[in-house]
Amino acid sequence: MNTYYLSAVYIGLIAMIAGCSAKPQTATPTASDQSVAANEVDGSIYLLDSEPEGAGNVIKVRDESANDDEVLVVGRIGGSSNPWIEGRAAFTIVDESLKACNDVPGDNCPAPWDYCCETTKLPTATALIKFVDESGSVVKADPKSMLGVEELSTIVVKGKAQRDEAGNLTVLASGIFVKQK
Repeated sequence: MNTYYLSAVYIGLIAMIAGCSAKPQTATPTASDQSVAANEVDGSIYLLDSEPEGAGNVIKVRDESANDDEVLVVGRIGGSSNPWIEGRAAFTIVDESLKACNDVPGDNCPAPWDYCCETTKLPTATALIKFVDESGSVVKADPKSMLGVEELSTIVVKGKAQRDEAGNLTVLASGIFVKQK
């Protein structure tokens, strides 16, 4: 019985060692693989050399645009404690008329880009920005490194409006001008 037990342990150890060293036939990308790929995206193709004229604020573009309209929208990155869509070049922007917490004297909010002081106005003053490639797919990249933006950056985005049934606005972005970080 002791020999049987030791044989089973040795077979188990050999199987574990072989299993750990064997490479899978098909591998799915890990988070680190995706971040390496994200850093390889050339964001300069989306950066506009100068600020386009005629950009509307988020509220105006939400009110006036229809599906597939070409739009220019200006806003600040924010709207929640994490305005970024993980693994994608996508984020939310907020109308410049709303005050971020750091715009309120004496407010020491740790995430001023969440606009927690503007909760009643926020739902109708935001837009989702998605940077898309030539096939219309959302770019798999970190927009902060790809575009040089951060929370509360003021930006002008050029793109195509997409509307949902609830009236929410998504801009399929083809260009960005960073006004202020």
